[in-house]
Amino acid sequence: MTGGSRGIGRAVARKLAQDGLAVVVNYARDAEAAEEAVAAITADGGRALAVRADVADEKEVADLFDRAEAEYGGVDVVVNAAGRLALSPIADLDLAEFDAVHRTNVRGTFVVAQQAARRLRAGGSFVGFSTSVVGTQFPAYGAYAASKGAVEAMTLILARELRGRDITVNAVAPGPTATDLFLDGKTPEQIDQLTKAPPLERLGTPEDIASAVAFLAGPQGHWINGQILRANGGLV
Repeated sequence: MTGGSRGIGRAVARKLAQDGLAVVVNYARDAEAAEEAVAAITADGGRALAVRADVADEKEVADLFDRAEAEYGGVDVVVNAAGRLALSPIADLDLAEFDAVHRTNVRGTFVVAQQAARRLRAGGSFVGFSTSVVGTQFPAYGAYAASKGAVEAMTLILARELRGRDITVNAVAPGPTATDLFLDGKTPEQIDQLTKAPPLERLGTPEDIASAVAFLAGPQGHWINGQILRANGGLV
């Protein structure tokens, strides 16, 4: 479970643990948040440990999978929730920030997916993360949406490359979701506008997204393969 220490990733880690999976909570920098996520899972009776790795570093990711296999005997579900966001009109974005977004979101997804393809056992699942902005095309999300378009392409191709191995590959594309990262820097008027955008007229919650991921990762969702699930309350 990459990006499992905060926000949506943390909710996913907790939900998967509640469903009976032993969870490796990966983090890049915030060890304290990762340990808090682990503590919450274990307090509920689940099994979890925190492991640091940069998702774009192939050696660190290989070591992360080694640790999961050593601790739990194998890998059955991989969820890649690690991501980076930069908001700016295309004309104004610093290209160093563009490179940083794509290092995490594109290279990071590819590196994690590569290890998942090598390590997942039969019956397993890989769930990546896109964004509904690929479809809604909100201004200022150019670099981010472009990176997630690449994630969607990888998802569809990897599902076909794993033919015959009984492994599903899907991605969840959240819409506006009430996390600290999403709410930070937005005015009350902007938040109100985004709240009213879906037909359900509310923001998503991390638990909404976690339930979608758990469905795709679990036996109930195993006939779903090579799909992008837009978990966004009905946004176009």
